[in-house]
Amino acid sequence: MKQFIIDKEPDNDGIIRLDGKDYRYLVRVRRLTAGKSFPALLPSGEETLIKILSIDKNILIGKCAMHNPVSQCEESSQTLPSIILVQALPKGDKMDLIVRQAVESGISEIIPIVSEFSVGKAHVGEKKFSRWERIIKEARQQSGSKIATTIRRPLLINEFFEYWTKIQNEGEGSFKENIFGVIFHHQGVEKNSLHEYLYDNPKIVTAAIGPEGGFSDTEVSLFLEKGFKTFTIGDTILRTETAALYCTAAVKIILLERDTWELNKIQQ
Repeated sequence: MKQFIIDKEPDNDGIIRLDGKDYRYLVRVRRLTAGKSFPALLPSGEETLIKILSIDKNILIGKCAMHNPVSQCEESSQTLPSIILVQALPKGDKMDLIVRQAVESGISEIIPIVSEFSVGKAHVGEKKFSRWERIIKEARQQSGSKIATTIRRPLLINEFFEYWTKIQNEGEGSFKENIFGVIFHHQGVEKNSLHEYLYDNPKIVTAAIGPEGGFSDTEVSLFLEKGFKTFTIGDTILRTETAALYCTAAVKIILLERDTWELNKIQQ
């Protein structure tokens, strides 16, 4: 466990009481005992080391022994644009894997959508949605991600475009400087590379991934009308869960190495 995600702040004395699922995970799964310490991330974003004072009657009482309000890793992540994954609902439990990998990749928001070829339906029961939220927490704890990944309930594609318009309107300055959308499509109509798309240092990058059958031509046209750009990865057709990881990882790596390739472009 890289870090444990705490859902509530400690009291003024740094004391925190954990019960329910948190208690069961720390005591029964991790087998922690009184006197042991574990790293944790508070709702405020602070990193802390919690020392267990006592375990009694299904309640763990701990004290925050060390604070690190802004870690070096967190400072680095703040310089990168937020990355939003728009994922057309796949069949079966593939969304579970997509959610886990998105968290590990540092995605800030996951937006499931129902597209024309989606097998998944717009209505997602409370049990499945709670599982996605639990996967997010588990993935953050295991990977140590400081990014508080969120997931929305599934949207119809028209509802997503309404949300996308809202994101655009909230951006400062021009659209090109702040908001950028890329649609992964196996038959790209534009030949620009991701490096060229991301050169203008956008504030938000949104990556749209289709379902098993891909986006329909009508949907691709709608994305393009809304300012998205197509992105093609070679000449192979990837599974939707592979495409989600492939595309978001490519965006993240390019953003992380931006200083290097921008310098090379200037020198040329």
